[in-house]
Amino acid sequence: MRNPRDASPIIKVMPTTEETHARLAGIPNLTVLPGALLAHYTRFGIGGPADIYAETGSVEAFIAALTEARASGMATVVIGDGTNLIVSDRGFRGIVLRYRADRLLAANGRVVAEAGAVLQDLVDFTIARGFEGLETLAGIPGSVGAAVYGNAGAYGHSISERVVSVRFYDGDAVRVFTNEECRFQYRESVFKLHKHWIIFSAELRLDPADSGALRKTADDILQVRNEKFPVTMKCAGSIFKNLLLKDLPTPVAAEIPPAAVREGKVPAAWFLEQVGAKGLERGDIHVAGYHANLIYNGGAGTAADLCALIQELKARVRARFGIEMEEEVQYVG
Repeated sequence: MRNPRDASPIIKVMPTTEETHARLAGIPNLTVLPGALLAHYTRFGIGGPADIYAETGSVEAFIAALTEARASGMATVVIGDGTNLIVSDRGFRGIVLRYRADRLLAANGRVVAEAGAVLQDLVDFTIARGFEGLETLAGIPGSVGAAVYGNAGAYGHSISERVVSVRFYDGDAVRVFTNEECRFQYRESVFKLHKHWIIFSAELRLDPADSGALRKTADDILQVRNEKFPVTMKCAGSIFKNLLLKDLPTPVAAEIPPAAVREGKVPAAWFLEQVGAKGLERGDIHVAGYHANLIYNGGAGTAADLCALIQELKARVRARFGIEMEEEVQYVG
């Protein structure tokens, strides 16, 4: 038996990137790509390569991949549709995982939507079956998982109003939370507080309604959205969250015209307009001339310029109003 005083320290040797790639590649139903350019997986069309990119529509394969990734010691991030992602020009030194299961199932006024389903597909799916409750989410980009994560909404309604439960992985086990346990707030949920938790699916409760009327509501919203955010535009929709009037300092709230307040919220665009945001640009990153909360990539934009322009807008609003704008986008790398 070795004397502990004579023992050399045990050094844990972490697997190399190549070894980790080989282990991931051995997981059934997992697609693994070394050096994948992340610009291909973001709506901004910006972002350098990941050391390893892997995706799957299998819960078992995803958990196995995440377990392997964490055991490797490499930095690991999980992404969805990339709608709200700003990825560094240098890419991501580590492993990027994506869960892509997208089935939609309906029975007895309830719908189960897997996290990888496109939110618009879910809206169309419910409308076709005469289910009311999600039509005002028409045109919001991204996946169902991201919508639940950020409690997406529009026109006075949020997806949280319809969520019965959410199935997710907490790193140790698959769990199910009720609506109350999800702790939904305006553009917030418990999943934002535990970013390592991974949403797999959501069950939603909907009401019967006339499919034609629902379709008209959704189409009208889509028309407005497509005029603001054309589907071909390299953008994330709105960059900053709207602000709750009740949370603003009294002197700031007093400056806001009543007509600018919508359902207790002040559009971030109102503050941005006051500081001259419209039409600003940096490199090939632009603030739209018709919408102060819309930043887009003209085609050759970089993450460095995008981040710099976002910080400039935040600084202008901070200097003028003494408040901090909060991004809806997430940063990777």
